[in-house]
Amino acid sequence: MAHFRIRRYREEDFEAVWDIFTRGTLEHVPVTFRHLLKQARTYLLLLGILLALFVGSEPIYPVLLALPVLSAATWFIIRLPWSGYLKNARRTDMSDIRKFYLSEEGSCFWVAESSGRVVGMVGCLPEEGPPRGEKKLRLLHMFVDQGHRGQGIAKALARTLLQFARARGYTEVILTTSSVQYAAQRFYEGLGFLKVGESFWSLSWRLVKGGIENHLRQGDGVP
Repeated sequence: MAHFRIRRYREEDFEAVWDIFTRGTLEHVPVTFRHLLKQARTYLLLLGILLALFVGSEPIYPVLLALPVLSAATWFIIRLPWSGYLKNARRTDMSDIRKFYLSEEGSCFWVAESSGRVVGMVGCLPEEGPPRGEKKLRLLHMFVDQGHRGQGIAKALARTLLQFARARGYTEVILTTSSVQYAAQRFYEGLGFLKVGESFWSLSWRLVKGGIENHLRQGDGVP
């Protein structure tokens, strides 16, 4: 049986939290790559480029050399939105977790600890500008270290957050995922979250067709 506990974030947790956050975010790069390869327009684009090179070059060497170059360029483009997400987080809420998450009553940040090590994390902030009569809490940065998955840690973190929301009178808990986070979407749906919309975050996300923002919310109020 896995032994872990959920507790509030402390300043000395930052390096471990940032490491889990970084590695967890960059795990989405190869997943996004595979997602992109499933798109018909990807093959059409690559075929068009290779045909243009073939027609314009008498020897076939430039065409063969173009394959690894195109692969590297595709990987770079796919990595771009995820690395941008990390940079933005480091400049904003993840730059000072205590200030952003623990300085007010309506927000919080928890870690999962196992054998003295931080192995998971999740935070929440009040949603700005909800409709009158609604009080929404946004779930952010749910990550579990790869070596500690499948032990119920993510579910324990989520339940801790939902209990926090219920105790403070929040009417909904909302979150977002990208279209390539299949496991995360199934996990949240299993907790009662419903998909209510989607949109592209930015041009770089649109280019990889993996940055669709799925808006999820806890159905029928916070349980």
